[in-house]
Amino acid sequence: MYRNGVLEKEGFPVEEVSDHVADPENVVWFDLCAPSPEQLAVISEELGLHELAIEDVLSDHERPKVDVYDHHLFVTVYGLYLEAGRIVPVEVDVFVTKNALVTVRENDRFDLGGVLRRWDSASRMACHGVTFLLHGLLDHVVDQHFDLVQELDGQVEAMEESLFAQSVRDGRALQQSMYLLRKDTTKLRRVTFPMREVIGTLLRRDEDLVADPAMKPYYEDVYDHVLRVTEWVESIRDMLANVRETRLSQQGFRLNEIMKRVTSWAAIIAVPTAITGFYGQNVPYPGSGTPLGFWTSTVLVALASAGLYGVFKKKDWL
Repeated sequence: MYRNGVLEKEGFPVEEVSDHVADPENVVWFDLCAPSPEQLAVISEELGLHELAIEDVLSDHERPKVDVYDHHLFVTVYGLYLEAGRIVPVEVDVFVTKNALVTVRENDRFDLGGVLRRWDSASRMACHGVTFLLHGLLDHVVDQHFDLVQELDGQVEAMEESLFAQSVRDGRALQQSMYLLRKDTTKLRRVTFPMREVIGTLLRRDEDLVADPAMKPYYEDVYDHVLRVTEWVESIRDMLANVRETRLSQQGFRLNEIMKRVTSWAAIIAVPTAITGFYGQNVPYPGSGTPLGFWTSTVLVALASAGLYGVFKKKDWL
């Protein structure tokens, strides 16, 4: 609980929230991690939260959004983290009243330490109450998006540089990396693009809950970061499309090269075969007409076929 921008109390039970918010000079932040329906019912009763907002918290895969109710706002955003090199989103739901902020995290993967450090670093703005707390949370979330977009951009650039340096045997690994990057970019796009609407709604709507002229430039700064993230995501999508098209062109060019080589060898072999076949030439050879000669020729055919297979496989023609 903050009073006049100063932290006065912490660690109190949820049942005391209504007593603290009754004083307009107090600002309360309450955090719930993977709460049960019973816990949500308690906080809903304490702050008078709308039942549809509580239902959205219990539902999975809600898109980032802002819902406006009579006495509070309901905001859904997604924090992001990397697990085994893959992007994993964590849903964070936020209830915003005149002097209370309630965060509901899907799990503890969303690090509140970063949010607290951001609030502490700008403690002089704490006098702006809930508007300040909400800004710190949104700013932290958008910065997470920005960091991950930067990470993906570095991976795509590395892929572009290695595209022409990749050996033929690494083709499948490159294709798999490209596929995983496209999936991560699509996942990131679903999370980041609606953030424009979230921040834009908070800026445009004449809501008493967030109508603080002193904080407007800070929200505009977050909105600018959101625009940069969305533009960067689109740029990464274009880069991945270019990498894919280049890879397909490389495969087509390489296939043509292989076809030219195989056709050339086939032509070289076809000419003497055609001449000897036309004249019906059949000269005696060692072991002709005997079982030894039959088995010798059979072994030679098998060895020659295996040798050609090994050569073609080594050159990745098969």
